[in-house]
Amino acid sequence: MRHIVFAAALCAATPTLAATDCAGLAKLALPNVTITAATEVAPDTGISVKDAPNPVKLPFAVCKVEATARPTSDSDIRLAVLIPVGEAWNGKFVQVGNGGFAGRIPWGTMLLGLSRGYAVAGTDDGHQSDDGTDASWALGHPEKVTDFGWRAVKTTTDTAKSIVAAYGKAAKRNYFFGCSDGGREALMTAQRYPADFDGIVAGAPAWAWTRMQGVSGLATKALVKPGGNLPPGKLPALQAAALKACGHGKTYIADPQACRFDPVVLQCTGTETDACLTAKQVAVVRSIYNGRRDVVTGGTMPGLKPGAEAGANSWAAWGVASPDGDTSRATGSGFAWNHFAYLVKKDSKFDLRNLTDADVIAGAKEWAATLDASSPDLSAFKARGGKLIGYHGWNDPAIPPGLSLEYLANVRKAIGPTDDFYRIFMVPGMLHCRGGDAPVNVDWFALLDTWVETGVAPATVTAAGGGATQVLNYQK
Repeated sequence: MRHIVFAAALCAATPTLAATDCAGLAKLALPNVTITAATEVAPDTGISVKDAPNPVKLPFAVCKVEATARPTSDSDIRLAVLIPVGEAWNGKFVQVGNGGFAGRIPWGTMLLGLSRGYAVAGTDDGHQSDDGTDASWALGHPEKVTDFGWRAVKTTTDTAKSIVAAYGKAAKRNYFFGCSDGGREALMTAQRYPADFDGIVAGAPAWAWTRMQGVSGLATKALVKPGGNLPPGKLPALQAAALKACGHGKTYIADPQACRFDPVVLQCTGTETDACLTAKQVAVVRSIYNGRRDVVTGGTMPGLKPGAEAGANSWAAWGVASPDGDTSRATGSGFAWNHFAYLVKKDSKFDLRNLTDADVIAGAKEWAATLDASSPDLSAFKARGGKLIGYHGWNDPAIPPGLSLEYLANVRKAIGPTDDFYRIFMVPGMLHCRGGDAPVNVDWFALLDTWVETGVAPATVTAAGGGATQVLNYQK
């Protein structure tokens, strides 16, 4: 199998016009949808992507369609569809998911699918923001929260399928690819609209959205207390000790479930330095590994795994470790603060240091039905022949890897064996959606397409990177 880095961060309405060229799609009439642009882009022109210095050029022309959907008076869902022109199109369609609180059309991920000949679509989830942690758009706009929760994805699915069909013909296969919030969107789609896609990839899914925000908010409250933090300068020593205990000479822990690393081995016996942990810091690290209290369920949220604490885009980047006295995540930044300030407390000046268990429970009560993709009933998706691949990095610092295993267990408890339609692969050394000092690169999309087309379920997957490989077995 070819291996590439596939970045995350991959019931249609009937059109009234059978368009034969790209420009004609501008006249397409769809319910609550306005086509704002329909242009054929020549190969030498390329497609501009935000944050990319130059337009991305492809070896074929592309029909680029942009639209705005307003299923409610307070909706403003921006979406885009890209279709390879002529024989460059393989006849298949893929919709890609978002990350964080969204706010931008995921052009980069769309272009990965487009480059393989797929027609692709993506949305900003109903609001516009360059900051994926920003939820200020939600204050006083419950319809926009619903758009973010599920309606923008469904609206984009229906709109994009109609556009593709009007341009030429309906796609012979339909896929969804998403990681993080996109993984949540992927599971939400399988649960709510099981007939929309033949195959779905759900990477590191944030399916327990309200629970995650609650645990994160209360953890932030504890971490910003004097002495309650874990300084980033301690992370290299912590990672080195974890790898010494369980790495067996590798740069990552190949069997995280068998690792019994206790950070007490680093407890300071004399003057504190970055090479050791105070007793309070040992307790903090243990709580991170063992999981924190989940007041919504009354249990414990799964913890993070050792072995990649100091990596780029790992613990420090996600706020697991922070300088002493850093209150920024409690007073004006981060996912948990945005969630509670704008969706739950409706107060832009809210301070997570004042967060209570009652606030967490109230937030889950108000928004779980809209934001959580927690239903374990995938029976309809299974019955119509859908295939679902999940993946999650064992060293994900943002979404506890145990949540993927928890959801899989819930599905099996609800509907029985899942091997014939739903398989999850856990990736040692992988961080959030991608990256890590390990062979973590897998072409998840090609894996899904092969399963759908051939009916042969993947038993193992070979991950590559850094001149090495590791074989992954699906979770049985």
